[in-house]
Amino acid sequence: MRVIIAGAGIGGLTAALALHEQGADVTVHEAVRELAPLGVGINVLPHAMGVLAGLDATEPIREIGVETAELCFFNRHGQLIWREPRGLAAGYDVPQISVHRGRLQMTLLELVRERLGADAVRTGRRVVETRDISGGVEVEIETADGPIVQRGDVAVAADGIHSAIRARRHPDEGLPHWSGNLLWRGTTWADPYLTGRSMFMAGHRPHKFVAYPISSPREDGRVLVNWIAELDWTDVGLSDREDWNRTGELADFLPRFEDWTFDWLDVPDLIRRNEGVYEFPMVDREPLDRWSVGRTTLLGDAAHPMYPIGSNGASQAILDARALADALTQHGDVDDALRAYEADRLPPTAAIVRANRRHGPEVVLDLAHERAPDGFTDVGDVFAAGELEEIAGRYKAVAGFQVRKR
Repeated sequence: MRVIIAGAGIGGLTAALALHEQGADVTVHEAVRELAPLGVGINVLPHAMGVLAGLDATEPIREIGVETAELCFFNRHGQLIWREPRGLAAGYDVPQISVHRGRLQMTLLELVRERLGADAVRTGRRVVETRDISGGVEVEIETADGPIVQRGDVAVAADGIHSAIRARRHPDEGLPHWSGNLLWRGTTWADPYLTGRSMFMAGHRPHKFVAYPISSPREDGRVLVNWIAELDWTDVGLSDREDWNRTGELADFLPRFEDWTFDWLDVPDLIRRNEGVYEFPMVDREPLDRWSVGRTTLLGDAAHPMYPIGSNGASQAILDARALADALTQHGDVDDALRAYEADRLPPTAAIVRANRRHGPEVVLDLAHERAPDGFTDVGDVFAAGELEEIAGRYKAVAGFQVRKR
């Protein structure tokens, strides 16, 4: 089987590895002429790490990231609301990895080129359209030397939130849905805080701060900390540049965090000492009724872009890749396989998109602020017994990463 993938992001590259493992002939076309390790931090959740473990990719990813030990929620005063173990510490068979997005992409790219061949990923090639032909699909590709056409059995659009293929199928969809919030993302070398492998969220919607380490300590003991500052910015027009390259300005958001100096972390200091800040709107798209049209299907952000809540974006793309490869292997008919893939993955990802609009597990921050805006002495005075556990468990069930004991 010959599979043509549009997009060499995390989802597209994982799909290439999974399909190759199943014996498919795979080519990946990437619009960018030269791939570079762009972006900041992301989390790869245990169910997605299980997929990567099955592709013999765990160790290279462990080497470039941090095995997250816990997730903590704090109010804007730095008081602990809820803490839960993550990854191996929570009883999973595989870790949760916090890692630089670009380094993860480059690691997957290297694995694809090692296993599929140096020419498996072709850059400077933008897939703009697909058409069904007898027994397969024809893919139209723009290159610097003019348009070319490639034929295969299946086309996979893994070309992100501004997918050209999705736009062709849904021409009236328009710009992504904007929450009204802006995110500023950056990285800073800092002394370890809490366990040294702690991810935390503090504040409340829409005045929130998230941080987690994405590197091992360097010689001076400092680790690279990924952070995200979120604020409401409803008077700013929405750009169509939901990418990793737009430079942010400290003056636009730092003043709102100047008094966030906790006894375990100085947030304004962390922000000031950044290696670079990037700004983009917090956006998603409405879930679709279908992903597959003929021999073409969608994957990752092209299929289900979601708010960056619950650490699900990259993880769900990785799960898509596994499900697609399995469906194409298990079903002799390609049309049946694409229907099975869509039936497996569309409903749960649509549920996550909607859950993230309700703030997912981070709703505990909003509830703490509503009930105790000036802080508390005992969190038990703010939440009923078992309420925090129930909120955390409910989101894990929606996102599909309940703990499976070893």
